[in-house]
Amino acid sequence: MKIVAKKKLWKYLFWLGPFLITVGLTVGLVSEQWGLIPLVFIITGIVISGLGIIWQSYETNWWKRRSTQAGTNALVATLAVLAILGLINFLGTRYHLRADLTETQLFTLAPQSRQLVSVLPQPVKVWVFDINQNPQDRELLENYQRQSSKFKYEYIDPQARPGLAEKFGVKDYGEVYLESGDKRQLVQTVNENQRLSEVRLTSRLQQLTNSTIAKLYLLQGHGERQLSAGKGAISQAVQGLGDKNFTTAPLNLAETSKVPQDAAVVILAGPKRELFEGEVKALQEYLNRGGNLLLMIDPNTDPKLDSLLQEWGVRLDNRLAVDISGESVVGLGPAAPVVTEYGQHPITKDFGNGNSFYPIARPLEITSVPGIEATPLLRTKPYPNSWGESDLQSEKLEFNEGKDLKGPLTLGVALTRKQVAKSTSTPQASPLPSPSTQSKTSPTPSPSPKTPQVLPSPTTQSKTSPTPSSPPSQTATESRLVVFGNSSFATDGLFQQQLNGDVFLNSVTWLSQQDQQPLSIRPKEAKNRRITLTTTQANLLILSSLLVLPLIGFAAAVIIWWKRR
Repeated sequence: MKIVAKKKLWKYLFWLGPFLITVGLTVGLVSEQWGLIPLVFIITGIVISGLGIIWQSYETNWWKRRSTQAGTNALVATLAVLAILGLINFLGTRYHLRADLTETQLFTLAPQSRQLVSVLPQPVKVWVFDINQNPQDRELLENYQRQSSKFKYEYIDPQARPGLAEKFGVKDYGEVYLESGDKRQLVQTVNENQRLSEVRLTSRLQQLTNSTIAKLYLLQGHGERQLSAGKGAISQAVQGLGDKNFTTAPLNLAETSKVPQDAAVVILAGPKRELFEGEVKALQEYLNRGGNLLLMIDPNTDPKLDSLLQEWGVRLDNRLAVDISGESVVGLGPAAPVVTEYGQHPITKDFGNGNSFYPIARPLEITSVPGIEATPLLRTKPYPNSWGESDLQSEKLEFNEGKDLKGPLTLGVALTRKQVAKSTSTPQASPLPSPSTQSKTSPTPSPSPKTPQVLPSPTTQSKTSPTPSSPPSQTATESRLVVFGNSSFATDGLFQQQLNGDVFLNSVTWLSQQDQQPLSIRPKEAKNRRITLTTTQANLLILSSLLVLPLIGFAAAVIIWWKRR
């Protein structure tokens, strides 16, 4: 009787545990204060329930049962799975891992955008004044937001918040604004046909966060490319410079006789007439004081820049660059070389094997000059796919041994000159032989674009050159020069094709010597995987799929049936 009474007592004590736990939870939930009293009830109830379970299992040998062991194993496995899933969810919340498997990385920000956003000096916010939230636009904005906590975005209904819309000057649905501090700037207007552009957003972000505005001058007065919209104009290129926070202005050296002091870069785009001697000297003086010059010279023109180019070891070849490899692809004929090989240089390092083309271009000859570092940027394919045609009047372009120049041809080159600018006198480069003399004594081809041509620094020259008795104060400067044997690649219509616009914008950005300025971002487009079939190919495909293949299957079935019969 005593043993039975003892078992009943433990049974009643076991039910006291859940009762105390319930009391503790009730007190805590009702009072909304988890103080000492509810915790004492809950802990006491848990201890009593645990002791009751242990006593019950001891009395009934519950732990030794096979069913108990199997159930315990199942319970442990379930708890382990739940713990693993919880850990995965915790890590997924704290750390983001995304993989873009598209060939052109359509859903990944360009390296220039990621770098710019990751080092934002102050918080910025994108305001999208639109009712509809396009998934593609949201994905792009979220990609930006993942790079930095200082980047935020918000969709606003202009009708629901008219005060905010009036503050930004919103005129229509779809306007996207960028705000940083007290600065606001319109990015673009999005609609069903025009989605939010990474190129424009990064450009506007650069403009808003960078207080430095570089001034560019485009030489005029010699038949250069027109700056406003028109046939053969470079208005799209000028607009692209504006999007990258550059300000542009025309410059006539015949009137000013000197390049302005605020000129970050001077551009000469496709002159048709020669420059005056005073204008050439003004450009030389500008380079000698640390200036930066972009020359785009077409064939059949002589701008009289030989004296300037000789100082840098560049000669304009009078031949026409011919490339027959891309004639059927581009459709512009053999006089529009297609370039897929680029030099290892900041201007072209991210181009890979992308295409750019240069209708009516002339080759460049590069010669070693002390103190000059030259890197070919654009190279055509080797002979027999490309060559320099000397007979510009012939309608039939073919290679003539002894007259024409075998490829590969250099169509663009970037050069730097580190020098010491003296406050009392302007350093003059040592004279070089004339082009005719150079062509006889240095017939060597241009250096490979894969390895920049590094030449002796100017400090080695200073040992042999005469020095004044009292040397003035000196400041290290660097001049940069980019020369292209073509200007049509940057004209309206061609500027937006393939990598043409990137070649121009990256060249100007590098010339401006603004290390914080990101290079241009190429728009990402999905690869066209469509197959174009002729009528014969389409009919053959229909016959093979609807007639030949079914007959083959039927014949195989008959053969198998005959063997098993």
